[in-house]
Formats: sequence, structure tokens, C-alpha cells
Amino acid sequence: MTSRRATIADVAREAAVSPSTASVVFSGKTPVSDATRQRVLDAAASLGYTGPDPRAASLRRGRSGIVGVVVGSTLNHLFLDPVQRLMMDGLAEAVAPFGAGLLLLRSSPEIENAPTLLTVPVDAAVLIGCDAPLRASLETAHLRGLPIVVIEGDAGDDVPRILLDNREAQRTAAAHLRGLGHTDVAVVTLRTSAAVAGGWIEPDAEITIDVTRERLDGARDVYPDAPALATAGSSIDQGVFAGRVLFADPERRPTAVIAQSDLLAAGVIRAAEEAGLRVPEDVSVTGFDGVPVDGLSPYELTTLVQAPTDKGRAAGAAVAAMLDGRAPASVLFTCTFREGNTTGPLPR
Repeated sequence: MTSRRATIADVAREAAVSPSTASVVFSGKTPVSDATRQRVLDAAASLGYTGPDPRAASLRRGRSGIVGVVVGSTLNHLFLDPVQRLMMDGLAEAVAPFGAGLLLLRSSPEIENAPTLLTVPVDAAVLIGCDAPLRASLETAHLRGLPIVVIEGDAGDDVPRILLDNREAQRTAAAHLRGLGHTDVAVVTLRTSAAVAGGWIEPDAEITIDVTRERLDGARDVYPDAPALATAGSSIDQGVFAGRVLFADPERRPTAVIAQSDLLAAGVIRAAEEAGLRVPEDVSVTGFDGVPVDGLSPYELTTLVQAPTDKGRAAGAAVAAMLDGRAPASVLFTCTFREGNTTGPLPR
């Protein structure tokens, strides 16, 4: 008895074909007749051969077939956020044609010996945002010659970026509220840094997450003195928490709230209803992203619609270009303003 694993040569011998013919059946790189393909597959099945060892193939190619995706949030938050999920779909779709898959990594691993951008065998890395912990590791990654792409962040002039017109888009939503007569406006923001979980944003506070800072800058282009309340991330629960804070004092309630995501906006609306406020008769609410939100009916958010799947595809295209020795392209995506039924004139 032997535990020796069958090889492609064994399959070729069993199928009465050359080893090269048997090999291309599994690689799919060269067409073969249906009869030959079936004969090879039948021989493989009889021998228990499941295909070439991917580790050996990686060594021959000099590539792992893995693109690392580095996120600043927990993976739980990542999969709960529809924008991030759609972006991952686009990225996975774009890297698949050159035989690569995705490996998710935390920017600040809290578990000892957890894999990081500097320790795992990846061919390239895509950074979702670029906060301080990520920037600190980029110099070493560059020394490794690792191709890097950033989605909505800035890692330096030599790193291709997939950007969104966050500031301009948020300015559009704020101008919409200004046109409706609102002057008492509050902003509910995304996370401001990897270390801060939420709270009121002081005027001189440093915001290290680019998306949050850019969207807040857009709102304050129209409302320079608007108070801003940071959350721990994009979720309905975080929006409810922020809304309860904003609507707690009837004497100081804003007449409009600019939320930096649709999920946060949905939570703010729920908190407004808890406080006995009508949307938009008593308080107007805007979101950002343009994604479906379960349980929001009968509301249709006034929001900025982006294309997260296209952003993922653009990041994958930049990765493919660098692995192919071509110059990658940075891309700026724009949002579309969509007026729903969650904004209305200033209450009398």
C-alpha cells in the first residue's frame, strides 16, 4: 500500500495522452477536443487526482495568486456595510481573470502573530482608505516592491488612487438643505480615526480617515459652524445612537441632519421617530451612498449615489496593470444627487 499522490504523468498514462495534453485540460490555456478532455477527467477521477498542486504552480509562476485587501474596520463591519460588499464584488471580479483571489487583512491586527501586509505572501495590496497605522507600514511594503492601490485614501504620489468626489458631493447635499431654508444643521460622521470610537468633534480635532474628513469639509463649506458628531462606523445602530444625542434636548434640536452614510441616515430617522419628530416635516435627513436599506420604507432617502462596484473594478484594473508591467491609472468617480422624501422646507 502507498499514500503517494497521483501525478499528472499518471493521469496522462491512464488516459493514453501526452503529459502536456493532460496538463492543458486542467489549465484550460489550450483548447482540446471534448472527447480528449473527458478521457483525461475520467482518468483523473479514477486515480483520485484533483488537479495540479497550487503551491507548486505558485512557485513556478513566482506569484501567490493572492491580492491582499487591507481594511481599517473589523471584518464584521466590513460585511455588514453594503458599500464595502459591493466594492469587494467589483474587486474580486476584476482580479479573477489573471488567476488571483482576495485575502482580507486588518490594518491593526489585535491578535499576536496575525497576518499583516508585511508578512503574508501577496502579489499586490489594495488599501481601503489609508489611516495612520497603514501609512506607517507602507515604506516597508514599498521596499518589498509590492504593488499598492488605495481606494479613497492618499498613500503618496506614487500610489494609484481610486477616489470619490466626497467633498463636492457632500457640499451638494448641504446646498440642497440651504436652499430649503435650513440654518440649524448637524453632521453625523463616520469614524474619525482608528483610535477614536465616536463623540463630538472639536474644531481643532485631527481626522485621519480621509473619507470622513472630506465629507465633513463639504458640509462645512456650506455650514461652517455645523456641530459634528462622530460615530464608530457606518451602521443603523450607530445612526440611532447619534440621533438620540441630537434630539435629546427639544430646545437645541437641529432642523436638518447630514449623515455621512445611508445606514447612519436610516438610524437618525429611527431616532427622530422615537423622539416624536416627523421626517421631513420636523427634521430633514440626508444620506450618502445610494444603497438599499432594509426597513426604510416608506422613506426614500435624499442622498448621494455612488458606484462602489465600479470602484472595486477600477482598483482591480490598477492591480492588473502593475502586475503586467503597465502604468496603473488613478480614477476619480463622481456621485449623483438624488432627492427623496426625507428632506423638506424649514419647519415654521
